[in-house]
Amino acid sequence: MTAFGKVVRTTAFKLSAIYFVVFSVFAIAFVGWITRETDRFLTQQVRDTIEAEIGVLADEGLRSGLTGIVASIEQRSRVPGASLYVVTDSEGRVVAGNVTEVPPALLKLSGLEPVTVPYKRLEGETSHHIAMVQVLPLPNGFRMLIGRDISEIERIRELIGKAMISAVVLLIFLALVSWFFVSRRVLKRIDSVTATSRQIMAGDLSGRLEVTPAGDEFDRLAENLNAMLDRIVHLLHGLKDVSDNIAHDLKTPLTRLRTRVETTLAGPAEVEAYRAALEATIEESDQLIRTFNALLMIARVEAGSPDGALGPLDVAQIAADVVEFYEPVAEEAGVALKLSVEGPLPLHGSRELISQALTNLLDNAIKYVQTGEPAVETPVVTVAAQQVENEIVVSVSDNGPGIPESERLRVLQRFVRLEKSRSQPGSGLGLSLVDAVVKLHHGTVAMSDGGPGLVVTLRFPAET
Repeated sequence: MTAFGKVVRTTAFKLSAIYFVVFSVFAIAFVGWITRETDRFLTQQVRDTIEAEIGVLADEGLRSGLTGIVASIEQRSRVPGASLYVVTDSEGRVVAGNVTEVPPALLKLSGLEPVTVPYKRLEGETSHHIAMVQVLPLPNGFRMLIGRDISEIERIRELIGKAMISAVVLLIFLALVSWFFVSRRVLKRIDSVTATSRQIMAGDLSGRLEVTPAGDEFDRLAENLNAMLDRIVHLLHGLKDVSDNIAHDLKTPLTRLRTRVETTLAGPAEVEAYRAALEATIEESDQLIRTFNALLMIARVEAGSPDGALGPLDVAQIAADVVEFYEPVAEEAGVALKLSVEGPLPLHGSRELISQALTNLLDNAIKYVQTGEPAVETPVVTVAAQQVENEIVVSVSDNGPGIPESERLRVLQRFVRLEKSRSQPGSGLGLSLVDAVVKLHHGTVAMSDGGPGLVVTLRFPAET
C-alpha cells in the first residue's frame, strides 16, 4: 500500500473529510441563502421604485395629459441616477428620455410585469448595461418605458459568487490544516498505544499507556486499559503464588501419604495396621480435597463468577444464623460467643458467600483465641453488625493473642499461616476467601488491634 493510501485509511483523514464535506454543505447553503434573499430584496426594491415612478407619472397624465407626461420625463431624465425614462411615438422614435436606443420588440412587451433587458444609455457607448423596465401604452400610439439600472445588483451577484469560491478554497485549506494537526495528534497517540501493546505482547507486562494532563477520551481509555493491565498482572502474580504455594504446601501431605503407605507395606502384614494406615490416608485425602475446593472457590470469586445468583439479602439475619450454628462449637471449646446486631441490614450479594466469609472468621477466632501465652482466662468472641452512614459494617473480634500489625496484610494471601507448629487444622485459605468475597461485593477488609485481641472489620456499600 502506498503512503497516500495509508493516509487515506486513517481515522484522522476520514474525520477531516467528513468535517470538510459537512461544513462545506452548510457554508454553501448559507451563502446561497444569503445570495437568494439579497437578490430577492434588491429586485423587489427595484420593482417598488418602478411602480412608484409609474404612479407619479400616471397622476401627471391625469392632470396635464400626454404633454405633461413628456415634459415630466424630460425633466426627470436630466437628473443623474439609475432611473431610465423613454417616451416613443407611434413609429418607435424616441421623443423624450435618457436612453438613446430601444429595441422595437421591447416596445411591444407592454404589460404589468417588469422585464430585464440590456441597453445603451449614451449614443456611441460600446458597453451594455442591464435594466429592469416596464413598458406602458399611452394615447395616440405612444409608449412609455420606465426602468432602473440593475448593473450594481449584477456586480453584487458576481462578488457573492467570488466570495463563495474563496470560501470553498479557504475551507479546503482549513480542512488540510486541521487534518494535519488532528492526524499528528491522533496518530501519535495511536502509535503510542500500538508500541505499548507490542511491548506487552512481547511479554513485558510492565508497559503502560501514556496518560497526558489533557484528560481527553484517549486519556480515559488509557486509564481504563492501564487499570485492566494492573488487574491482569495482579491475577498473574496471584496465579504464580498459588502455583508456588501448591507446590510447597501440598507436597508435604502427599509425601506423608506416600511415606505412610510405604511404611505400612514394609511392616508386618497386620489388618489393624492396614486399617489405621487407610483411615489416616482418607483423612489426609479429605484435607487435600478441602484445600482444592477452597482454591477453586477463591478462583471463581476473584473471577467474578461465584456459584449461585446474586440477590437481596439481610446481613443481620446471616450473622445471627452463623452465630447460632457455632454456639455448640464455641461452648465445647470453652469460648463465650456474643452477638450484637442492629438490623435489618439489606445488601445485594451472594448469601452463600457472605455466610462462608463470616463462618471462616468465626472459625478462626474460636480456634486461635486461646493459643496465646499465657492463655486467656475467659475467651470471648463477638460478632457485630450495624449500618454506619452508607456502609454495612460487620466485625468479628476476640480477646486472644491477635495478629502483629506487620503480618495483617500478609495473612490475606493464600496458604499463609502464622502458626509455625501447624497444630491447628487448616490450609491457610480461609482469610484469602474472606478477602475475595468482600472484594466481589465491592467492600473492604480491615484488621485492627482489639486491645487485647484482634478485630476483623468488613465494610460493604449499603443498598440505596
